[in-house]
Amino acid sequence: MLVGFLLTLTSSYGQTYFISIFAADIRAEFGLSHGSWGAIYSIGTTASAVVMIWAGVLTDHFRVRVLAPVILVGLAIACLAMSAVPSVALLVVVIFMLRFTGQGMTSQIAMVAMARWFQATRGRALSIASLGFAFGQAMLPLIFVALMAAIGWRQSWLVAAGLAVFLIPVILWCLAQERTPKSIADSTSAIGMDGRMWTRGELLKHWLFWLCVPLLLGPPAWGTALFFQQVHLAEVKGWSLVEYVSLYPWFTITSVSATFLVGMGVDKFGAGRILPLVPLPFMIGFIVISFSTVPIIAGIGLMIVGLGMGMQGTVVGAFWAEHYGTRYIGSIKSAAAAVMVFGSAIGPGVSGYLIDFGVPFTTQMLAYALYFGLSSALATAGVLRARKRLTTTA
Repeated sequence: MLVGFLLTLTSSYGQTYFISIFAADIRAEFGLSHGSWGAIYSIGTTASAVVMIWAGVLTDHFRVRVLAPVILVGLAIACLAMSAVPSVALLVVVIFMLRFTGQGMTSQIAMVAMARWFQATRGRALSIASLGFAFGQAMLPLIFVALMAAIGWRQSWLVAAGLAVFLIPVILWCLAQERTPKSIADSTSAIGMDGRMWTRGELLKHWLFWLCVPLLLGPPAWGTALFFQQVHLAEVKGWSLVEYVSLYPWFTITSVSATFLVGMGVDKFGAGRILPLVPLPFMIGFIVISFSTVPIIAGIGLMIVGLGMGMQGTVVGAFWAEHYGTRYIGSIKSAAAAVMVFGSAIGPGVSGYLIDFGVPFTTQMLAYALYFGLSSALATAGVLRARKRLTTTA
């Protein structure tokens, strides 16, 4: 579980909540508008989503102690590249590298390992691993905003590269006796619906997956936009960036609490019963932040969004294992991860261009709230239809 936590924490260097704190400096350095910066981010992220469809399958074939060091080296190289990126064209490549190695593969390795290694306590394992996301969101923006003020934005990426490399020997030490992947030990693999283990091809032809796609897209798309546009949001509200990012610990409080509570709920009630509830805190939180006039109200909104983030990190990973089995969980989750990464590409691009066209992010948030409500309704319909097939297999 410690390995999962450390990997998700380190994935922060490729996550939007981290990259976006450098947005003002990057836009000023290369003369980019909100829309242009959002387009660059979307192109790089979309490319990483496409590659994830193939690369995520590697988690079905290689142990964590073999695959994780390779990906962490790639993440460190991406951080080094960001510290020295000389042009807009290469900025697209660097964003791709950060998103693929950080948000994509580092997170994929962590969550697949937890879903595969643990069965009876899968919810708890995924909860602990997901804490890395929460701690990263709470601590790293504050730390690196201060670091940027002291040494500059490019030099701050050198620090991130060093921290990624430092994790490699820690991972190798923790996994000196790594668990045998359950995809290799077929006899201990958990089954899914209809009493069998589903392949990725079967997943992609199944109606439940497609009913859940809007739910998968929502949090990474519009949740990513919330963090990506944090500089703009602070400006619109008339707050300083430090004042706004100082609210993130509030976000973490509910995110961490939700992570543990939902983990216990998954172990007791199953992920399918909880999944349709995931978009609802995002819906409510976006409305609160949109109408907030003082930081304390925005902080409350972030806390509500944090509840959704904590739920998502635990429930989604457990849902695939519960409904489709663990034999091919790496390839199945890579398909879902590609959808989510693609969602995180949509958010910055759409929100950036809408800002350029005069639609502030605070107004956009109301439309995104409606989207969350509709995605919850679709997921509810799918899960209720699938429940009988899942109960029969149990």
